[in-house]
Amino acid sequence: MDTYADTYRRSLSDPEGFWLQAAESIDWVRSPARALDDSRAPFYRWFPDGVLNTCHNALDRHVATGRGEQCALIWDSAMTGAVSHVTYGQLLERVRRFAGALRDLGVAKGDRVVLYLPMIPEAVVAMLACARIGAVHSVVFGGFAAKELAARIDDARPTVIVAASCGLEPGRVVEYKPIVDEAVALSAHRPSRVVVLQRDRVTAPLGERDVDWDTVTARADPADCVPVAATDPLYVLYTSGTTGRPKGVVRDTGGHAVALQWSMANIYDIGPGDVFWTASDVGWVVGHSYIVYAPLLVGATTVLYEGKPVGTPDAGAFWRVIAEHRVKALFTAPTAFRAIKRADPEAAKLREHDVSSLRTLFLAGERLDPETYQWADQVLDIPVIDHWWQTETGWPVCANPRGLDPLPVKPGSPTVPMPGFEVHVLDQSGTPVPRGREGAICLALPMPPGTLPTLWSDAEGGDTERFHEAYLARFPGYYLTGDSGYIDEDGYVFVMGRTDDVINVAGHRLSTGSIEAVLAAHPDVAECAVVGVHDAMKGQVPRGFVVLKSGSGADGDTLRADLVAAVRAQIGPVAAFRDVDVVEALPKTRSGKILRKSMREIADTGQAQVPSTIEDPAVLDALRPTLHQRA
Repeated sequence: MDTYADTYRRSLSDPEGFWLQAAESIDWVRSPARALDDSRAPFYRWFPDGVLNTCHNALDRHVATGRGEQCALIWDSAMTGAVSHVTYGQLLERVRRFAGALRDLGVAKGDRVVLYLPMIPEAVVAMLACARIGAVHSVVFGGFAAKELAARIDDARPTVIVAASCGLEPGRVVEYKPIVDEAVALSAHRPSRVVVLQRDRVTAPLGERDVDWDTVTARADPADCVPVAATDPLYVLYTSGTTGRPKGVVRDTGGHAVALQWSMANIYDIGPGDVFWTASDVGWVVGHSYIVYAPLLVGATTVLYEGKPVGTPDAGAFWRVIAEHRVKALFTAPTAFRAIKRADPEAAKLREHDVSSLRTLFLAGERLDPETYQWADQVLDIPVIDHWWQTETGWPVCANPRGLDPLPVKPGSPTVPMPGFEVHVLDQSGTPVPRGREGAICLALPMPPGTLPTLWSDAEGGDTERFHEAYLARFPGYYLTGDSGYIDEDGYVFVMGRTDDVINVAGHRLSTGSIEAVLAAHPDVAECAVVGVHDAMKGQVPRGFVVLKSGSGADGDTLRADLVAAVRAQIGPVAAFRDVDVVEALPKTRSGKILRKSMREIADTGQAQVPSTIEDPAVLDALRPTLHQRA
């Protein structure tokens, strides 16, 4: 760990020197002389005197150095069967044209543009076009409900909305234009124009406010890059919520570019010409950071996949993409691999494809249970790297730095903190706890470049009051992650779940994640969830829900008895674990996170605040009788 340890230590002892050196990998219009502005602590700014343009760094500089013919983007649509390859030169020309179109529609530096697009190349073009002219984009997941889209329109107040006529899901076509029309009607703010990209499956009728993508692009003159301050916002991304005004996470321009450039080389071991596939969506932070910006900043080839891990057409979909495009590293969520494992537990589909190009599998987005780790490790026989971060941080807080100093893997741990992230585990009073003891995971301020400086507001400097209340007020001097876990004697961080998922059973604080790890180890269990529910005697008790692997012939009563016995043996009688149900599916967000909070609320009250990001409300509805009747 010497190389990692030295690097990490230097990032904390000399952040000014460390990050100014990292910033040398970025092209600046005016290079920063300072790294950190702490004059308004706890509201920090990185590279306060720097000026740059992110689109130039992602496209123009690569073309200028002779790599315009290299493939920048591979679009693979399992929904349509289409595959296309776009070079850096071609992508630059498309971005220049659409940036000119936005400019012609009145979008200027600092204006906001809401993007409501599926996983198609135009989504990448639109994001980079906004960055090119200094506009602030806010990507809303395609197919989001009109009410939620309206809330984001009212908060961001966009000059223009860019939408597709439709998105494609397995077995259905989702028409986007009626959703946009309803959202605009619901919102108090009115954008001046809605740009509509017509897809083959659906042609959307255009109203007075609407303009056609192809038409406005064809008549536009190409736009040059607009220099912006490093502290200017690049984008606003709204976190999912259940009530009230959504929280718009702001990503600044300079810190974001520097952090992502560093992470690609040192965490993911990806450089110019490598093929990197992040199987996520541009509506999530993972898609922003590691489908669009980071791969292009380092001159890699990024894969944009329109499809699912299973069902488009089968559990071999990921293996096909890796084989066809010679992917070097895959980054996806553990839930994707649980879905593949459930449908094809013996990985028979894997043997149909040559995936020898794949050197590393990266997993993040939710807790990686040891059973899923072991399965992926066994079937792929390559390093399987868990790492942990959030929408707010923008890049990994903890990881295994594959390009810097690969460390031994510990199943269940995202390994160690990355440069600039000083991780502490605190008790309820804010006191650091001893190694090995669980508590609230917090990050000492200042956090490194690339993390959120504030929440969105039209006011200069953002909504610092709301930012402070949401993240900084609970433990002064720290950012509250909302996750619980512990740090072991070797400095490895273990993230056990959200702090809401730590339950109190007769005075004993237990992580539901530790119980889930026991359930997931059973050979018939594909995935599971444990939630704490109210109990008159013990305060709370854990309830388990398991989904079986495809083809499992397990007897329900026997399985339940085995699982209860396993928890009793490995956690202890103190867990008071007696109830476990076999279910067809678990309710999840569209990014794959299990809705444990909603499940707990239904068990306790019969009602739940359901996040707008839920994948399939019918799954949660199907669980309601089981959840509530046992409460």
